[in-house]
Amino acid sequence: MSFSLATWNINSVRLRAGLVERLLTEEAPDVLCLQECKSPVEKIPVAQFQALGYRHVVARGQKGYNGVAILSKLPIEDVGDKDFAALGHARHVAARLENGVTIHNFYVPAGGDKPDREINEKFGQKLDYLTEMRDWFRAEPPEKAILVGDLNIAPREDDVWDHKKLLKVVSHTPIEVEHLGETQDAGGWVDITRKDIPQGNLYSWWSYRSPDWDNADKGRRLDHVWATPDIASAGHSSRILRPVRGWQQPSDHAPVFASFDL
Repeated sequence: MSFSLATWNINSVRLRAGLVERLLTEEAPDVLCLQECKSPVEKIPVAQFQALGYRHVVARGQKGYNGVAILSKLPIEDVGDKDFAALGHARHVAARLENGVTIHNFYVPAGGDKPDREINEKFGQKLDYLTEMRDWFRAEPPEKAILVGDLNIAPREDDVWDHKKLLKVVSHTPIEVEHLGETQDAGGWVDITRKDIPQGNLYSWWSYRSPDWDNADKGRRLDHVWATPDIASAGHSSRILRPVRGWQQPSDHAPVFASFDL
């Protein structure tokens, strides 16, 4: 079984339903995982996506914030969610394909502006969220699984536009990178994007604050596709669809793609 998969922080699925439709029409991944849907599940415009062949939907939502959804051409089974750090947020959902592969869709907390949990509660919540992810993977080692989503951390020096300038900026601080690394190691997760594209600057997010984002290119790779070691070798054809960031009224994230032959 071969299938393609994409992950995209859509920054409001209702506001940008037309962009989702365009991506599904032009790129046609078999599975699309969305984050920051900002919608209760019942108000996600599912009918628009089903009309394009994405008849299977597993989602968790809440009004105005967070929210994750998995849209699929292939049959999927809802296999639950976890409320890491007891935040009460819709930040994780999992679905299983008929071939037994489980897809975890995550939206890790952004962490606010100050990288100090003593003065910024959101940063502490982010670290706690990652710690509980790590502990879960240690307690229940994942098998035959793919993890995707906006993990809100750019771990490598070439995952950001300027490593030294961003060392004290939330999303690239050493403590965040350490926490993400421990989470990845706990599950034995393989970074599929970097397996396929091992060298060079690679970004999936560009701030709205930059009016000339494309030329300035001050990006960060916050969106990830991981796989467990037992299926990682089946992953290939990774790419980040940068032009999507330039669509009209875009999300500040670009979709990340990978394919798997299983």
